[in-house]
Amino acid sequence: MKKLSLAVKVIVCLSLSVCMLTVSWAAESSGEGTVSKELKEKYRQEILGEQGTTPVDKEYIIGYRDILYVEVYGEGSMAIGPAAPATTLSAAEAAGPLPQEGIRGRGTGSEVGMDGRVSLRHLGDVYVVGMTLNQLADYLKKLYSSIYGEPMVIATLLQSNSRQYTVMGQIKAPGLFHLDFPTTIVKAIAKAGGFTEWSNAEVTVIRQGNELIVDQSKKQPQRKVEKFTFDYDDFLKGKQPEKNILLEPGDVVIVH
Repeated sequence: MKKLSLAVKVIVCLSLSVCMLTVSWAAESSGEGTVSKELKEKYRQEILGEQGTTPVDKEYIIGYRDILYVEVYGEGSMAIGPAAPATTLSAAEAAGPLPQEGIRGRGTGSEVGMDGRVSLRHLGDVYVVGMTLNQLADYLKKLYSSIYGEPMVIATLLQSNSRQYTVMGQIKAPGLFHLDFPTTIVKAIAKAGGFTEWSNAEVTVIRQGNELIVDQSKKQPQRKVEKFTFDYDDFLKGKQPEKNILLEPGDVVIVH
């Protein structure tokens, strides 16, 4: 009887050990259950048909002064310090050009400092420049795992302050503007108030990239400076519409 009882205990112990190993393995591989990029692209093409063959926009790269919202599910926002109110505009200011657009509040988010770091609860300063939002969420999940066990981390971009372009020259409201959405030369001119009476409606775009969204701790090869020209009068006549290019971060638009 004692031998039978001992055998039962051994079987129970082995069963519990197997169960614990199974739970442990499942927790460690929980991230592998996500849908792959290849499968997402396959289904996108199936749904859209020929439209699905168009290239997908690149993932956003976090840069300096970007405003991020980081949350651990069930624990709330991980932002440190009181939230600064977002910049508000009067009706008159909203209707007109925004030459001072470079000034924006961080609202409920956390601002990436000029040292490339963002301050988060329980973690302190974390270097995030150069990461995509998905990479940031994976990175923070590993860091917060030592505190919350199996946290679900949400990383969202609230404001893109690192992606900017400059408009200068014979324009009514020259200044620095945020590249919050795809912007062509014509849209940039309209956003800056349009041409002055002395403008000849010719535009030059100087492109040399945006160093603020690159990890400056690494040596980057010097990017070749590119120059584009655009004639607004020709554009109105339907000539060379392809010259109305999309602007990129760091572009300088010079209106002659």
